Amino acid sequence: MKPSSVIRRAITSLMIPAAVVALASCGSDTTSSGAARLSILLKDAPGDVQQAVVTISQIYLQGSGGRIVLRNDPVTVDLLRLADTTATLVSDAEVPAGSYSQLRFVITGAYLAVENSQGGTDVFASSPDYEGLPSGTTPTGVLRMPSLAQSGLKVNLPGGSVAVNGGEKVLVVDFDVSQSFGHEAGASGQWVMHPVVKATDFALTGSLAVTLTAGQGITFPQVNNTTLTLGDFTAVITASDGTTSSKALTDDGSGNFGASFRYLAPGDYTVTFTAPTGVTFTTDPAVPAPATVSSDATTTAAFTLTGVSVAP
Repeated sequence: MKPSSVIRRAITSLMIPAAVVALASCGSDTTSSGAARLSILLKDAPGDVQQAVVTISQIYLQGSGGRIVLRNDPVTVDLLRLADTTATLVSDAEVPAGSYSQLRFVITGAYLAVENSQGGTDVFASSPDYEGLPSGTTPTGVLRMPSLAQSGLKVNLPGGSVAVNGGEKVLVVDFDVSQSFGHEAGASGQWVMHPVVKATDFALTGSLAVTLTAGQGITFPQVNNTTLTLGDFTAVITASDGTTSSKALTDDGSGNFGASFRYLAPGDYTVTFTAPTGVTFTTDPAVPAPATVSSDATTTAAFTLTGVSVAP
């Protein structure tokens, strides 16, 4: 029996500890009703299972707003491999405001590789010509997937439903491989897929807006024969687990320079800046400086450049 794997992904996909497959689709960076991110958290797998490969052809939410498709292009993943890595399937999908009761995965193909009594491998596939099969593989038997390609795998959401009213939202989905595949009753030798999946949490991410303005009397020096600007600075944030993210400062069109970090796990961060090689600077408040990100909110961390120079 493989032990449960835990991978922490800060927002991610989902700010919650677990082995993950981040799920989400294409969407713009600016959303009007909230950006949903979903993760599949892989738990214990059966000891004799070597591969559990599925093709997910569509992912959608079902609720008062009808069917909201998050992903509509097929993706094939080995669920067991997700214990050691993170794969993004859906990202920043825009979800209209409303109440949603189910997340559904339309699974159109799968195969299971299991160890047999002779120490070899038997392969059970949803179809002999399933495209996800390794080249040259002839299935030993059938893997049945009752209704998964039609109505889809239904995942009930926490509390029966979740309300989407704006902001960035994160849904954690737990796919328990150890209970999702088993021998079909009787002596058919077939396997059947009855996925055990549940939504374990629904969280709101936050944003951090970092700004840097030039203090009174600041004169920018020359760097490589070019006058330094605030646009040459980079904002760097560090989460409590040591994860860092950086963005170059950009002008918002009115002379204000800043960087926006979206989809952050709520918690404590530190903010600092970097500048071109040879440039030293001071800010008020001094960096690195703390910043606390709250769920479903934007935290502003404003700094003033109080001194800047270039080493001779």
